[in-house]
Amino acid sequence: MRRTRVLTAVLALTAGLLSGAAPSVRAADGAAAHPPPPRAAGTYAWKNARVDGGGFVPGIVFNRSEKNLAYARTDIGGAYRWQQSSKTWTPLLDSVGWDDWGHTGVVSLASDAVDPDKVYAAVGTYTNDWDPTNGAVLRSDDRGASWKKAELPFKLGGNMPGRGMGERLAVDPHKDSVLYLGAPGGNGLWRSTDSGVTWSQVKDFPNVGNYAQDPSDTSGYASDNQGITWVTFDESTGSAGSATRTVYVGVADKDNAVYRSTDAGATWTRLAGQPTGYLAHKGVLDAENGYLYLAYSDTGGPYDGGKGRLWRYATASGTWTDISPVAEADTYYGFSGLTVDRQHPGTVMATAYSSWWPDTQIFRSTDSGGTWTRAWDYTSYPDRANRYTMDVSATPWLTFGAHPSPPEQTPKLGWMTESLEIDPFDSDRMMYGTGATVYGTEDLTKWDSGGRFTITPMVRGLEETAVNDLAAPPSGDARLLSALGDVGGFRHTDLTKVPSMMYTSPTFTSTTSLDFAESDPDTVVRVGDLDSGPHVAFSTDDGAHWFAGTDPAGVSGGGTVAAGADGSRFVWSPAGAGVQYTTGFGTSWQASSGIPAGAVVESDRVDPKTFYGFESGRFYVSTDGGATFTASAATGLPAGDSVRFKALPGTKGDVWLAGGASDGAYGLWHSTDAGAHWTKLPDVDQADTIGFGRAAPGASYQTLYTSARVGGVRGIFRSTDRGLHWTRINDDAHQWGWTGAAITGDPRVYGRVYVSTNGRGIIYGDPSGTRARGRTADPSG
Repeated sequence: MRRTRVLTAVLALTAGLLSGAAPSVRAADGAAAHPPPPRAAGTYAWKNARVDGGGFVPGIVFNRSEKNLAYARTDIGGAYRWQQSSKTWTPLLDSVGWDDWGHTGVVSLASDAVDPDKVYAAVGTYTNDWDPTNGAVLRSDDRGASWKKAELPFKLGGNMPGRGMGERLAVDPHKDSVLYLGAPGGNGLWRSTDSGVTWSQVKDFPNVGNYAQDPSDTSGYASDNQGITWVTFDESTGSAGSATRTVYVGVADKDNAVYRSTDAGATWTRLAGQPTGYLAHKGVLDAENGYLYLAYSDTGGPYDGGKGRLWRYATASGTWTDISPVAEADTYYGFSGLTVDRQHPGTVMATAYSSWWPDTQIFRSTDSGGTWTRAWDYTSYPDRANRYTMDVSATPWLTFGAHPSPPEQTPKLGWMTESLEIDPFDSDRMMYGTGATVYGTEDLTKWDSGGRFTITPMVRGLEETAVNDLAAPPSGDARLLSALGDVGGFRHTDLTKVPSMMYTSPTFTSTTSLDFAESDPDTVVRVGDLDSGPHVAFSTDDGAHWFAGTDPAGVSGGGTVAAGADGSRFVWSPAGAGVQYTTGFGTSWQASSGIPAGAVVESDRVDPKTFYGFESGRFYVSTDGGATFTASAATGLPAGDSVRFKALPGTKGDVWLAGGASDGAYGLWHSTDAGAHWTKLPDVDQADTIGFGRAAPGASYQTLYTSARVGGVRGIFRSTDRGLHWTRINDDAHQWGWTGAAITGDPRVYGRVYVSTNGRGIIYGDPSGTRARGRTADPSG
């Protein structure tokens, strides 16, 4: 349940996203000497295979002037707008393309109270070199339906430490042409005076921050200065059309965490008398009563935080009051989530965001922090009394299949609870984000009357899983099997419904690879990451139930795995150990010879004894069930390890390979002799995935799908003639950032394709305006 959220295959991304042309090679068999350009984009309808959530939601923002207008931001999966009529979320950043994949990380959101049609997003995923692009501020005047971009001269970190603090981006509630942005990395405070079109640094702001989670981290991830963390306007100090005079700013500096301007940002001073030794994660103002509330933690979060306090600052007198609900010695967590009931401003709520065990805690005060009650209390340890009930029937996997002992419960109230908001128009509605979902209630005030309020997932439409692998069996109840980061993966029998549970027995934190036996699809294998326990599991009923295998010595992570065509043997390339093979279900593994550790492995889909591998530009073949591998003499394949390949079902030795980097070989290759010889497709400039689906009507060869650049155009492509011609089937509104982990067609439904994303879940598409053609009933909606 701990969310690492570090991008899969960062090296592949940083290599593959650089511009450059692939070297020329001979044309594929039957291809024209001058390859045809990609055909015009086909019309496809795109949806998510429903999981509902699955990732960290660090920010929820309600508009202060229009009822039911709310937004949510994710760390790697874009931003969303709430649809009250359906009580679902609508994705807003699917137009982010391959080259700008980092802009799917949203570090802050701001909704304009003067003109509710306007919304802003500060985007960028990493501030170190994992993300090759600088950050940007996106602006929309149609509630996120379309965007314009203002590039910034520095990076932003939607998936960096400290991402739950905020909001860093704020619109002046009286003069909405004025915006502020708090920047990380020592870049200070920035301001726009033209509604986000241009930005300049506020030179007179005195402190750029100095806190880093781990200054010794040489990757730059944990050592980055978390910078300016939030901006809050005092709306009582302004009038329509004039800039708000008083502005508060949070800084990642434990000795100087809060600054104020009383002249609309012309000058700034450290707020006198403030507490020290902590970081102010949030600053929320109750203008009616004249209080600035601050949630403090000893670290930046979102995972860590061992001490915390809540403080109240009286804006008129300058008096500071410690309003913490527990003694400092009794905190083992920091505070972060912080909200005021705008209908009843004396009501304040806060979260113990980093209380992992036994659960998070939510605190509520109805007297401006004078006294507090808790969402749950101990009766007689380890027994708990909850002020709430939880109904996760809409997203049942949120129990994680756990059966904990008291005081832990399932489902948990949450973890990483850095976003908490009471609807400014409805005291009964509250939403809060966790590491896995958005929870909410519509009867919150029962808390105060002694009743129990009901918490349910309010997450439908918000899909935030990172996809590592996909498999679509040709028969059986499972239509799609997925390998996902952080939540393991799911077996979908109906793409329109949330599966009841992720894979269990064992439950991996992340599944890194999976496969089924082509001629016996009920036999499935998956491998993944787990803090302790086996890293491999098997199923004999197409993923409905699982049992653990046994790890060879030295295994530290999942790696890749392949099932023999008849399910009688398996080859596994785990992290921490060399390539291994087994007959049966992994009770005993033996080391494969002739193939290096870390190779990517796949199986032939016809011959049960033939397996393939790839590592550092060399292709390997085994014809004895994985016992021994022989390197192919073929040259000209990608030199790096950013490669994915698959063997075609139904034809022995028919293999397609995609991958590479712009400083070397990069594209799509085809072999019809088990990798002895390869032909590069000349019209595919770059390719990162390859998959197969049901053949087109009248065609005998399966349909090819790839995430690629063809004829200079990046997209999702389909070919129905062995790669001679390609049709781009997505469009600029549906790009989903990085789609380079996996792709597969549907062997039962012509035209259907499943696309991996890094934070927007499992996308699937069907040709629009036509009925899906398949051999079996189509449970996709």
